[in-house]
Amino acid sequence: MKNLIQLIGRLAVLGVFCLSLGQAHAKAKPNVLFLFADDQCFETVANLGLTDIDTPNLDRLASRGTQFSRAYNMGSWSGAVCVASRHMLITGRHIWRAQTASQVLRGKGKNLTPEQQAAREAEFNNLWPQVMGRAGYQTFFTGKWHISAAADKAFQVARNVRGGMPNQTPEGYNRPLPDKADPWSPYDVKFEGFWKGGKHWSEVVADDAVDYIGEAKQDERPFFMYIAFNAPHDPRQAPKEYVDRYPLSRIKVPGNYLAEYPYKDDIGCSAKLRDEKLGPFPRTHHAVKVHRQEYYAIIEHMDTQIGRILDALDASGQAENTYIFFSADHGLGVGHHGLFGKQNLYEHSTRVPFIAVGPGVKASHKIDALIYLQDVMATSLDIAGAKRPEQVEFQSLMPLLNDTTKESEVKAVYGAYLGLQRSVTVGNWKLILYPKIAKARLYNIKRDPFEMKDLAGDESKAKLIKRLYKRLRKLQQANGDTLNLNAAFPNLG
Repeated sequence: MKNLIQLIGRLAVLGVFCLSLGQAHAKAKPNVLFLFADDQCFETVANLGLTDIDTPNLDRLASRGTQFSRAYNMGSWSGAVCVASRHMLITGRHIWRAQTASQVLRGKGKNLTPEQQAAREAEFNNLWPQVMGRAGYQTFFTGKWHISAAADKAFQVARNVRGGMPNQTPEGYNRPLPDKADPWSPYDVKFEGFWKGGKHWSEVVADDAVDYIGEAKQDERPFFMYIAFNAPHDPRQAPKEYVDRYPLSRIKVPGNYLAEYPYKDDIGCSAKLRDEKLGPFPRTHHAVKVHRQEYYAIIEHMDTQIGRILDALDASGQAENTYIFFSADHGLGVGHHGLFGKQNLYEHSTRVPFIAVGPGVKASHKIDALIYLQDVMATSLDIAGAKRPEQVEFQSLMPLLNDTTKESEVKAVYGAYLGLQRSVTVGNWKLILYPKIAKARLYNIKRDPFEMKDLAGDESKAKLIKRLYKRLRKLQQANGDTLNLNAAFPNLG
């Protein structure tokens, strides 16, 4: 009997040891924290020195890790650019195949054939959080979703799932007008928007994230957290103290300011487009300054909330074993080129901030290699040791982060907006095409970062334009883009 008791005791100790070993192994896998902004232009991170804005916590992230200075979104199949960007992100597919995936996910169960239902389930099962869950991660979401699938089913835990944007009001459009009182205020709670529900949505997102970091510490699994702010999307609202930090005397009008973009009606950016209606036509310096004031204020307010999340992570003791990624779904015009929205293929609208922090990631470093923001999905699967679904087309950034001398797999950036705009960027050269009016625009974005000097009419650049056009046609074919550019540009084919 005594020997039996001793044996049971030894087995119990061994069981505890094995359990502890299993938990330690699970915890050895790095955590992944993804911080995602909405409508944030690449130039609005202070440490880059491109804009007079204060972002101490994004700067803090940058000092701890690596910034990719040329991260892009491919564009969109709809005016809601965020929908396309986020479907590319969550499915891992390039733009047009992500559109197809979104249609499969959106299908209504009662109307589907068994084959269609099976395709929908297969698509759902290969979404980013589902793959991370199968790799042994606890998955968490809060904030803006905007995907054709239920967030609370895609993630193990989801809180305060938001739609595309907080509600805007009529007073928020076509303002401010010259010599007239502004009918709208970014800090008056009567306009609801980010204040709807009683607490600013960026603060709610941070509350959710901070709370879950504490819970995650008690779980034996590593965590994958997708923290999606609606900020700085309009209505661009922030507490008065943040707006007051940006008096109009501090705000500079963009160097490529125009009172009106000459091709706006032919590229899908007319005064009928919701984003463009936010400011008056023609644009004025004063209106652009006011909108940029509100843009900077809501970005800094979001930055404060990011600081709260970082502080909670540090306090939890999990920071050293956590990869942190920060990016945005696309950029925004806010006065660049006379445009206010993101439905264009200029750098201010396709290029986004991108910061990576984590074990072995070089600190205070910048990489100017071409990447897509959606590469973060493939990167996290690499970190997790997850089985990568065949349809994932974006690249893992781990080779670049582990060896900063390596080259990106992206050699040319493809851009598309509806059937109205196409672009290709190779090195420092960017070709933008407007097929509806057979207009080509050519920029050297290193020498001319504001894309102000169109070189398409320079005869010495004719061969270059043809080379870029040929590359674009190849990218069209690779991405399943059926738009016939040759009809509009017969001399380039």
